[in-house]
Amino acid sequence: MSEENVVTKLSPALTGKQRRYLRSLGHDLRAIVLVGQKGVSEGLIENLDSALTSHELVKVKVHDGSSIDEVALALHTATGAQLAQKIGKSLLFYRANPEEPEIRLPRDRA
Repeated sequence: MSEENVVTKLSPALTGKQRRYLRSLGHDLRAIVLVGQKGVSEGLIENLDSALTSHELVKVKVHDGSSIDEVALALHTATGAQLAQKIGKSLLFYRANPEEPEIRLPRDRA
């Protein structure tokens, strides 16, 4: 599966314009969630869920031994976060804070 197909499959609610905006915000972010050799665990999912609630936009770094597509699918399924970008061994996830969203996504013109 190509990089773009994985991204659009896991984030159908995001438009191309919104993904570009999130990628621009995530460019300078450091990965705060690291997927190690053991892969996706309950603790890792809890950490990502907490980080998404706090920050809305979170960069995840995947260890070389893990399949990045499998990790992206598992994290998307477990947290409901949208995959905004997959590049190299990094994933960028977005989930709006349900109470006080800080990131305002651009809307496409109708």
